[in-house]
Amino acid sequence: MRARELSLADRLAALREAVGVAEGRLEVPEVGAARSLLAKAGAREALGDATVVALAGATGSGKSTLFNALSGAEVSTPGVRRPTTGVAHATIWGENGADRLLDWLEVPRRHRVTDGDPALDGLVLLDLPDHDSVRLENRLEVDRLVQLVDVLVWVLDPQKYADDAVHTRYLAPLAGHSGVLLVVLNQVDRLDEAAAVACLTDLRRLLDEEGLTGTPVLPTAARTGLGLPELRAELARRVGARKAATDRLTADARAAAGALAAHCATDAGRDRGPDRAARESLAGALADAAGVPAVVAAVERSARRNGNTHTGWPVVRWTSKLRADPLDRLHLGDERSRTSLPQAGAVQRAGMDAALRRARDEAGRGLPPAWRDELRRTSEDTEERLPDRLDRAVAGTDLGPDRTPIWQRAVGGLQWLLVLTALVGALWLLALVGLGLLQLDDVLPLPRVQGIPLPTLLLVGGLLAGLLLALLCRPLVAAGARRRARTARRRLTARVAEVADEEVLAPLSEARADHDRYCAAVGRARS
Repeated sequence: MRARELSLADRLAALREAVGVAEGRLEVPEVGAARSLLAKAGAREALGDATVVALAGATGSGKSTLFNALSGAEVSTPGVRRPTTGVAHATIWGENGADRLLDWLEVPRRHRVTDGDPALDGLVLLDLPDHDSVRLENRLEVDRLVQLVDVLVWVLDPQKYADDAVHTRYLAPLAGHSGVLLVVLNQVDRLDEAAAVACLTDLRRLLDEEGLTGTPVLPTAARTGLGLPELRAELARRVGARKAATDRLTADARAAAGALAAHCATDAGRDRGPDRAARESLAGALADAAGVPAVVAAVERSARRNGNTHTGWPVVRWTSKLRADPLDRLHLGDERSRTSLPQAGAVQRAGMDAALRRARDEAGRGLPPAWRDELRRTSEDTEERLPDRLDRAVAGTDLGPDRTPIWQRAVGGLQWLLVLTALVGALWLLALVGLGLLQLDDVLPLPRVQGIPLPTLLLVGGLLAGLLLALLCRPLVAAGARRRARTARRRLTARVAEVADEEVLAPLSEARADHDRYCAAVGRARS
């Protein structure tokens, strides 16, 4: 079954969606041209269903003579070099209220036919300035009105019908507008029958090569009236159908969508999200640039410091207060304030730049240059705010529980018990010294263990046991510190990965999704 032709309203809606998606993303002239077309379509649809037909041609093609012949009056002054100032003439058939339409077209010179052929009622015929005029304003006026009229009748003459300037600049670009274009070979009365046939055949060949196979070619002679009835009949058919404006807007919309389609990938809609390895690589590079290794090292040193303080010899614990906690120096814990982490070095910055570039290249693989440029701009915007975002993420990451393990508390208690033991021994020895000075050392018997005085054993044993216990606990403290550092690294990397998703991958994925939406809308508009 043949697919239903998309209505003009739906086609323009699709084109409007494509332009909306491209707004602020694609810096290409095709978007501006499509935006202008949408403005033209909105204005044209509000100005009624009159059919605007323009006669365009070169100097000496007999265009003005043909215009006057169709108008039935000397409206436009013919000549080899017309003394116009770039202003088009208009002839209006019937009472169709075309003044607002001509105001929009900016055509001030108007002639109204009130008793003409009723089949032409609703026709607005324009005689455009010569496209090859020596005056720039004339050529600019032709270019402007060619874009606005509903039907374009291009008037050629036997001498310049193959002029490359006409075909390259005006006819070939209208390959998608064959339904709203007529080509008239005027002045055929100057040729004999064989030459006229040859000329028409060659003109037909040129148009077919330019993609204008559906464009009618009519031979005319404005001075003798040859071909004028056929031309009037063709114009009456267009006027009677009351859809010339719709056809022109449809052709324009398809052409605009075709131009926009040049910025679509051939595989639009394919998922280009980075794989797990790429995500981990990006997160690792950002973590290095954000100072995660420095934080992890500080966590391990802090855990060692605190563990050694709790399990070390209590007599010298106060010395640990002389050194600040490594984590405290980094000012972590408040996402609203900056940390004291050192700036990323050249190696870390280079790694981050390479990871961001790989992510951008992966997201833009297969995209046309305009969208790759948009991804580059998106990536550049991300890179500007990324360092601050990473710093705040690191500052606000929960590094894990900061409580003292039970075994360290138990060891700490045991250490105090050993200190107390040593203190008892020391005080006992001091008491014995005092008694000796008073010649009372024989009053109290001195307990011994294996021949060693008990006070000495308590003092030396308490001190040596405390030092030995501290030394034995150091490997355990180090192992615990490494575990806490691994926990901190895991949590920091996960937080950095979230930032990578939010600040890097999500904008790139959004741009890629916008590309796919843009291409889907363009596809509907040009279908």
